[in-house]
Amino acid sequence: MRLASWLACYLRWVMDKNYLFNQRIRLRHLHTFVAVAQQGTLGRAAETLSLSQPALSKTLNELEELAGARLFDRGRLGAQLTTMGEQFLTHAVRILDALNHAGQSFSPAEIDQPAVLRVGVLTTVALGMLPSILDRFHQLQPQAIVQVATLHNNVLIAGLRAGEFDVGIGRMADPEMMTGLTYELLFMENLRLVVRPDHPLLSDNVTLSKALSWPVVISPEGTAPRRLADEMIKEQGCRLPSTLVETSATSLARQLALRYNYVWFVPSGAIKEDLLHQSLAALPIASHGPGESVGIITCTGAPLSLSAEVLLATVRKSHSG
Repeated sequence: MRLASWLACYLRWVMDKNYLFNQRIRLRHLHTFVAVAQQGTLGRAAETLSLSQPALSKTLNELEELAGARLFDRGRLGAQLTTMGEQFLTHAVRILDALNHAGQSFSPAEIDQPAVLRVGVLTTVALGMLPSILDRFHQLQPQAIVQVATLHNNVLIAGLRAGEFDVGIGRMADPEMMTGLTYELLFMENLRLVVRPDHPLLSDNVTLSKALSWPVVISPEGTAPRRLADEMIKEQGCRLPSTLVETSATSLARQLALRYNYVWFVPSGAIKEDLLHQSLAALPIASHGPGESVGIITCTGAPLSLSAEVLLATVRKSHSG
């Protein structure tokens, strides 16, 4: 009887907790949560939502109080999703996407609308391989509209699972996050160190230690490129310099390397065109190991449109052989 009584009290507590959550949750909580997950810092998320950082922080605190759990680990390097946060992200993206589609249903249907293809990609992929792929794709599908979102990998995967994207190009994640998704390996991506062609480093015998005596731009902690960089630095007994920029914004990192004396730790795919046209130069320092995988991610069993199939064929052809 005591066990039955305890279970009844527990179930009543769970139902009350869920009721309060459902009654008090607001769209601003979801928009704030997804923005922080995507941007990686409260400051950038606040700019995206046109809010002050204190207002955004207050909304995030409200959400975590409603959830009864921490959704982010917040530190000097930004906001990283907790395990609970990763689970909630999938639901939050699905809800916002469903509301977006609901809003679109009120718009009058137009005759002969062009096909719309929704693609989610890693930021490094968007900077590197995607432009040439889109050009070839539009030669085959000139009437197609391609909507491209550049995202962190966990947000990309959550968006795919929620049906927000038709196709994704990203990295393999933990098995729980990949449930319901199919992953097709394209290539293994190594880390390169690049500088502008007239950088003083290139006039000497280059070592990692010498490279790290210059300002560095690098991905934030918790990302795959940063993990490779940390392993390389640790293996050679070096340390990152104090003059350091940590960012996921590849456009910013590229400009720092192109115009100034920064040494950029960057996935090889992102600077393929820069190396080809000699706008950037790679230092003779390579990361060890196979690197990080980059592949096509789609929803398992979901039918693909003709435009999606053509895009995937274009992606595969660009990396065949």
